[in-house]
Amino acid sequence: MSKAKEAEKQFEKGFSCAPSVLSTYSEQFGLDEELALKIACGFGGGIGRMGRTCGAVTGAVMVIGLKHGQANAGDEESRQETHKLVKEFIDKFTALHGSIECRELIGYDLSSPAGLKAARESGVFEEKCHGLVYDAACILEDVLHLR
Repeated sequence: MSKAKEAEKQFEKGFSCAPSVLSTYSEQFGLDEELALKIACGFGGGIGRMGRTCGAVTGAVMVIGLKHGQANAGDEESRQETHKLVKEFIDKFTALHGSIECRELIGYDLSSPAGLKAARESGVFEEKCHGLVYDAACILEDVLHLR
């Protein structure tokens, strides 16, 4: 099964977008899956359901950091590589979906109880977010040359 399909399966189990993406790749880059799920939990719904940056995007950015992130204060090369890859990822995701903002991608304001209820009733999480998780994982694999 491809990693993108694994990310989809995580989403289908009931994890939100960010944990679905991060946990799929976490162990490959030295982070325990359970800890990855916890770390990414607050990023779902556009960071705490505020409709900001899509959780599939933030999950992917965290994976890029796991692989290339700066771990030593003087390691400017790692920081530059991480920023380059994040930009490449976001450019590709935006080209495909027109935005990285949750509210724009799904058409609902999750920050209000009424907006969250309307989104749940519409089926947008299953119909739209499912695909966003898959696409984020595919783009991530392309950017990180994981295929």
